[in-house]
Amino acid sequence: MFSFYISLFIDSILIFILAFLIDLVLGEYPDRIHPTIGIGKLITYLKAKAKNKNPRIEKTNGVLMALAAILAFALPVFVLLYLLRGLPHPIGEILYIIVGAILFKATFAISGMGQYTKPIALALKKRDIDGARKWLPYIVRRDPTSLNERQIISAAVESIAESTTDGITAPFFFYALLGVPGAFAYRVINTLDSMVGYKNAEYKNIGWFSAKLDTLTNYIPARITAYLMVVAAFFSGANWRESWRILQRDKHKTSSPNAGYTISAMAGALGIQLEKTDHYKLGDDKGHISYEDIGKALRIMVITSALFGIVVVLPIIALRIYVIGI
Repeated sequence: MFSFYISLFIDSILIFILAFLIDLVLGEYPDRIHPTIGIGKLITYLKAKAKNKNPRIEKTNGVLMALAAILAFALPVFVLLYLLRGLPHPIGEILYIIVGAILFKATFAISGMGQYTKPIALALKKRDIDGARKWLPYIVRRDPTSLNERQIISAAVESIAESTTDGITAPFFFYALLGVPGAFAYRVINTLDSMVGYKNAEYKNIGWFSAKLDTLTNYIPARITAYLMVVAAFFSGANWRESWRILQRDKHKTSSPNAGYTISAMAGALGIQLEKTDHYKLGDDKGHISYEDIGKALRIMVITSALFGIVVVLPIIALRIYVIGI
């Protein structure tokens, strides 16, 4: 039995490491095969079916929509990996690790954030503000035409900071807790929130459950990530003391109970003020913010992700296998 636990632990670690390497080397999967695109299409279909003139029925439909979408992706992943692991050794174990890593990689994006923010920094370096604005809709919902250079940089850095949680460490966290199916369940929840988790008239009923679920699932990862970001600031040569101070001061200044943690930690680490007009200002305005801060933020993001893997993922996997044996 002990040897089985060790084998399962090693397999889980190998899946994690291989997926991490796939991301760093190959980046994002093409849209035509990316599971997130499929998740979005399913949500679009279910969303139309969930609408109802009766608010109570629409709210109930919103719950059913979210649960159906989660099961539609997490359950097949669980069954596939279960069947692969049951194949004769060593073929089954090798396929389990390779397929598990390929699937797990689809739930997080480390290189992907650089793919959309590095061109912004390059355009601003060339003083091409219109070129920078063209890339901004890929990462934020703000109207880029109304933003100046400072606001564009702020939006990019904020997106990097917030995406460190919902794009990387939260999938890591649920992989550690529940394996690849858990990471997929989280990715569906996060996609649901981005598509229907609004408080406007169209989505306030069908999207309320998805929004609450996203807030709940990000609660622990966001806080752990923010404090690890302070440590990452130290290793990257940024200002970890300011990161800690601003995190403590500004973490509750956003309407989201989670986003303020990583954004404030990042603002302090870089010594800049991050601002969303009419919503929040995090960090101290010291009069300097540069396109170079985008690259610095990306470095902190990568180091934070690696630290999360070592400090959080590995111990949780070991505990999960020891306690429940899967």
